[in-house]
Amino acid sequence: MSDAAVSADLSGLSFEKAVAELESIVARLERGDVALEDSIAIYERGELLKKHCETLLSAAENRIEKIRLDRAGKPTGTEPLDGA
Repeated sequence: MSDAAVSADLSGLSFEKAVAELESIVARLERGDVALEDSIAIYERGELLKKHCETLLSAAENRIEKIRLDRAGKPTGTEPLDGA
């Protein structure tokens, strides 16, 4: 499968499904009952899944906002969570 095909394959994958697949890969590798070539292939898939999860987490973090309050405690707007 080409890199573009792999990227397209992952683009529609939710964070939860990507993590579940990554956990499955880790479990298979930890058992040690996978042939060398298969181990390499699933390890590479795991690396792609890890990067995909990191991208999704970063996007989610960028969307989180902090609510600003006035002195009376009433909402006045929002700002980025990290104050940037």
